[in-house]
Amino acid sequence: MLLGTGLAFYLGKPLIQPQAPQVPSLPLGDWLGATPGSALHAALGINALFPVGVALALLLAWGLANTGWGLQVRMVGDSADAARALGTSVTAVRVAATTAGGFVAGLGGASLSLYYPGSWNEGLSSGQGLIAVALVIFARWQPVRCLWAALLFGGAGALGPALQSVGVSGYYYLFNAVPYALTLAILVWTCSPRRSLQGAPMELGVAR
Repeated sequence: MLLGTGLAFYLGKPLIQPQAPQVPSLPLGDWLGATPGSALHAALGINALFPVGVALALLLAWGLANTGWGLQVRMVGDSADAARALGTSVTAVRVAATTAGGFVAGLGGASLSLYYPGSWNEGLSSGQGLIAVALVIFARWQPVRCLWAALLFGGAGALGPALQSVGVSGYYYLFNAVPYALTLAILVWTCSPRRSLQGAPMELGVAR
């Protein structure tokens, strides 16, 4: 993680000042009849990548439960020995799954620099990748639950700016800390082995 952070800063130095073309917002306010220029109209403008994320979560949930590749992924996660006995390459499936997950994580990182806040700088993610790990544990490794958990964490992160936009400026930094406090609370709540591995792929609980 430290290597990745340092490498991103080294390669990203030329990108600190320039601003790339932004990902357009979907104007839900226009479709729902909100007054243009109002706070509600601005709040209803959502990132165009958001529906893509929703579709990916639903597609992944369906694919893991109803397709051959989904069965292979779940088998490799639950019992590598059983997968090998059926002729499945455990290493290939894990590398493919990790690559696909890295691609989706890259989309999340791109949305930070291309939508909110809309420019690149060092430490742009502010630990949100670690929050995503806590989110997966909280959602018990279920894609649709991860979607709901992401909405919960996103709402917690938007609490500070939303209150500031309506004139509540006191304790602003305290409100900004809500997502991290929520992450810490979840990690403490799931710190016991029995709870933390509940719903997890069984290979994570195998002592080697």
